[in-house]
Amino acid sequence: MTRSYSHETTMTDEHHTHDARDARRTTPAVAAGGGLRADGGEKTADGLRTDGGGADAPRPPVVVKIGGARAVDPEGATGDIATLVDRGRDVVVVHGGSTAVDDTLDALGEEPTYVETPGGVVGRFTDERTMEVFSMVLPGKLNTDLTAALRGTGVDALGLSGVDGGLLTGPRKSAVRVVEDGKKKIKRGDHSGKITDVNADLLETLLGDGYTPVVTVPMLADDGVAVNADADRAAAAVAGALGAELVVLTDVEGVYADPDDPSTLIGSVATPEEFDGLKNAADGFMRKKVMAAEEALTAGAPTIVVASANADAPITAALAGSGTHVAASAVATDDGESTDAEGEATG
Repeated sequence: MTRSYSHETTMTDEHHTHDARDARRTTPAVAAGGGLRADGGEKTADGLRTDGGGADAPRPPVVVKIGGARAVDPEGATGDIATLVDRGRDVVVVHGGSTAVDDTLDALGEEPTYVETPGGVVGRFTDERTMEVFSMVLPGKLNTDLTAALRGTGVDALGLSGVDGGLLTGPRKSAVRVVEDGKKKIKRGDHSGKITDVNADLLETLLGDGYTPVVTVPMLADDGVAVNADADRAAAAVAGALGAELVVLTDVEGVYADPDDPSTLIGSVATPEEFDGLKNAADGFMRKKVMAAEEALTAGAPTIVVASANADAPITAALAGSGTHVAASAVATDDGESTDAEGEATG
């Protein structure tokens, strides 16, 4: 069964059944949007409880989005994922691959096309040739390499694209709104889509059996064709469907009030007014991550963190407070502005 992640979803508090392969994992699932318990307990650096509930206290899964920028080193994240999994945390990994795609296009003598939407989001325009490269690079080389790296740390990782098992599905786009030379235009192209449904049952089954899913695009369009989708928004869709905390790892410490000044890091965002300030501060590719944060929180994720992939134990550090933390209370639940066609880049 698939779940639409663009609306509030619910999950039952069913306990996963773990087999002898991975008996250390005993964490039950929690309700979507339920978040951590507000009973006065505290979290340790890796998000575990210190209120007497111990490692068996209900905690949401963690969706970790590993960026594809050249400056992002995934090695620290893979070791940290192994630590979290060993301590009983359910983890789903989502990755992009923008740099590897650009490098492959360059090697083939092709030039990548980037566009800016009216909302200021910079994204990749996907034509037929670029889609072929995406299919080779992301679910092929990058997903295989990351899955192998995680397995090398002892994690029972299992690689998936959004096509596998109908994991990520939705309508195909026929065009994207762009700004060229200061003018708004419609750029035609049907090799990208909008994720509206996630096969959460598949992910929960894998987590329950002790696997750590490693997910990447493409997604499966409603006409049965594989198309591109933005990796940040794919991670948001997964986090919303699972009611998971979302940690977006990138090549900077978080969102800066002044994009050129790391000392202006925005540490926490808890109100709609503060979220408006966050959106105004986000620049370039960071706008996609803020957009993804809004989609994840609206769909049921309890919190989202944008943090550096290059920190020591980057996920543990993010869960403990580093980076930019956005709470669900920051996103209004009434009619929000649609984000259709606001970006297609895989990052």
